[in-house]
Amino acid sequence: MSASSSGLILLGHGARDSRWAEPFERVASLVRARRRAQQDEGPVSLAFLEWMPPPLQAAIAAQVADGCNRIVVVPVFMGQGGHVQRDLPALLSQARAAHPHVHIDCASSVGEDEAVLHALAECCERAMGEAHNG
Repeated sequence: MSASSSGLILLGHGARDSRWAEPFERVASLVRARRRAQQDEGPVSLAFLEWMPPPLQAAIAAQVADGCNRIVVVPVFMGQGGHVQRDLPALLSQARAAHPHVHIDCASSVGEDEAVLHALAECCERAMGEAHNG
C-alpha cells in the first residue's frame, strides 16, 4: 500500500444469521476487484452496526493501522432511517476524535443513489418476466 492510502468501508446493519452478510461480502469483493483493476491498493472492508463483527470503530481502526489517511464509509442501507440519521453520525464523531489525522467521510445511503434504484427496478422487472415464464 502507498504511503497515502484511501480505504473504503461498507457499513451494513447486521443480523443474527451470518448468511445475511453474504451479499455484502460479494459487493465488497466486486469493489476490491474494481479497485485492483484501477491499480488502487486501498483496502475495502465490511463493518456492521449490530450483531455482527466487526463494528465500525474496529474496521476504521484496522484501516488506520494499515496506513489509510482517508476513509470513506458507505452505508449499505436503503434509506435514511434512525441508524443512519442518529447512530452513524455519533459513531463517525467518535472515530474522528480517535483518529484526528485521518479524513473520514460518509457517503449517502446506497438506496438513495439513482443507479442503485435503477438496478433494483431492473431486477424487479426481471423477476416479473421470470414469474410469467416459469
